[in-house]
Parts: sequence; structure tokens; C-alpha cells
Amino acid sequence: MADKQLKCVECGSDFAYTEQEQQFHQEKGYRNEPKRCPTCRQSRRRQFDGNSRPREYSRTEVTCAGCGQPTTVPFKPRLNRPVYCDSCFAKNRASTGFTPNR
Repeated sequence: MADKQLKCVECGSDFAYTEQEQQFHQEKGYRNEPKRCPTCRQSRRRQFDGNSRPREYSRTEVTCAGCGQPTTVPFKPRLNRPVYCDSCFAKNRASTGFTPNR
């Protein structure tokens, strides 16, 4: 194996595909050469955070099922299940002994 010069499909710049990178890719079982330069690869990783789509950080406004106050939650409620504000959730959790799966 020898170093190769490749062209980035995103920015069009030439970049080196070193012998060490080729060995690493071969050990991992990768079949294709990289298409993006290291800078574009890093930028893409940060953008997508390992998911197939960009991560969404939206909050949904709801009415707490415990106290009736408006609140926001980091998910979209579904299946007509009750949704609680932080304090009511903490009270329910303490009284039921609920521990989430993590």
C-alpha cells in the first residue's frame, strides 16, 4: 500500500489517504475509500451527531396532568398518556418508586 491523493466530494480539495488510514479501514472491514476530506468528515459528524438526520432540540408545550399548569417537555406526547411538569413528575416518581430504564 502507498499513500493516495483523493478529491473531496464536498469541498473539492485534494487530501491524502495515508497508508495508515488504508490499513485502519481494511482492519475495520470498510470497502470504500473516504469521499470527504478530514475537515468535511468532522463537520458532517458534528452536524448529524451519528444519526441519519440532524438532531432536533424542540420542546412541546403541554398542560400538566397533575396540577393543570402549562409546561414544556422535550418530547411529543403520544397515546393519550398523562404528561407532568417537573415537580409533579418528581412527586409521582417518589410515591410510585418509578425508575426509568437507562
